[in-house]
Amino acid sequence: MSVSDFMTKNLVVAQPEMKIFDAVELMKINNIHRLPVIKGEQVIGLITEGTIQSAMPSKATSLSVYEVNYLLNKTTVADIMVKDVRVINPEASLEEGIFQMRQHNIGVLPVVDGNEALVGIITNNDIFDAFLKITGYNDGGTRIQLRIPEDHKGILAEITKLLADNDFSILTVVVNRKELETIIELQIESRETQKIEGILKEANYDVFEATFISKKV
Repeated sequence: MSVSDFMTKNLVVAQPEMKIFDAVELMKINNIHRLPVIKGEQVIGLITEGTIQSAMPSKATSLSVYEVNYLLNKTTVADIMVKDVRVINPEASLEEGIFQMRQHNIGVLPVVDGNEALVGIITNNDIFDAFLKITGYNDGGTRIQLRIPEDHKGILAEITKLLADNDFSILTVVVNRKELETIIELQIESRETQKIEGILKEANYDVFEATFISKKV
């Protein structure tokens, strides 16, 4: 899975000469919280709700509403934008994107191609959507969790063969290796939750959760 699989491609951007008032309006209209700042096709900065709020006068100021609006209309995006912007390549793995965001405590990465041109943006919300897709949360079906006390080579092959032999199709598989056990979570394209649970228990698998999940519209 690469960043390009989950990034937002329909971009809303700001230019450095844009007034802050117009940038705020652009965010409001598009229901977004940050704007890449571009010159030509290249990213030169980033403006967010946080940077705008930091640049605005304090509530304790004696400035009038008129004076505040004057400042908003006079100040440009280039005046307050974050200039040291971390970017990522569209071919980078999704995991690398997550690592970079966690490592640098940021919630967004502009995505640039080999020519440094902006081609997308990936945010923490895109990461959440990716997780839901990977785990099959929106697809519905039967979710089974197996506790494997002694993991070994071929365990997944054994489970998938057992289910395939009983004509069940697996949508997603998530493996969570803990210190003392391994948890295998399966999303299966079926409403026959009790039957699947019975088949796995009969094969001596420790099923500690079997739930039917409705498909999300």
